Amino acid sequence: MIQFFGVFACISIVIAAGWRLISRRVSLPCPSWLAWLVEAETPFAKQYNAESVIRHLNLAGGMNVLDAGCGPGRVTIPVAKALGSGGYVTAVDIQSRMLDRVRVKAAAANLTNIHFVNVPIESGTLGESRFDRVLLVTVLGEIPDRAAALRAIHRLLNPDGFLSITEILADPHYQSRKTILRLAGAAGFRERAFFGNRFSFTVHREKSQHNK
Repeated sequence: MIQFFGVFACISIVIAAGWRLISRRVSLPCPSWLAWLVEAETPFAKQYNAESVIRHLNLAGGMNVLDAGCGPGRVTIPVAKALGSGGYVTAVDIQSRMLDRVRVKAAAANLTNIHFVNVPIESGTLGESRFDRVLLVTVLGEIPDRAAALRAIHRLLNPDGFLSITEILADPHYQSRKTILRLAGAAGFRERAFFGNRFSFTVHREKSQHNK
């Protein structure tokens, strides 16, 4: 068993290193065939794990949550379960095959409170003031126009809602807290809360008072 995890870790490191190098030249979202790597939870970066992300969201029945760049649904599915039939999750991804994976998981879990949307988050087609929470879990660095995406999310949030951004240093598209503060601040957000450390963290951003 120990040998298996050692091999798995080595493979993951090699893939992440190559992915990081390529991502410096071109925007490269995680391909659907690497979904297994995205879905892996890790004891070494607890803030990245779905349970930790969700615990900090303070979810309540009736809330509307947007999982932007949802991938294979590692966080989407447990959020939908936490909300129950009174709330819903909008799963957004630019890769239809990723959304197909979420659909399969949702059907297996008998979840009917997930909406699937195959558009870029910055498309501006998702409306305004619709969501109580917006999640960007290791996604921000994959977006070609991060500034436009954050402005779009600002419009999508309810006045009392907030944006939750999670990053892990091992991710090829890792965004530092300093970078997030700069980009989100320019889009009209201010920091609400911070959990974790520079290796694995979640930061919550809310609309500045003058934007409410």
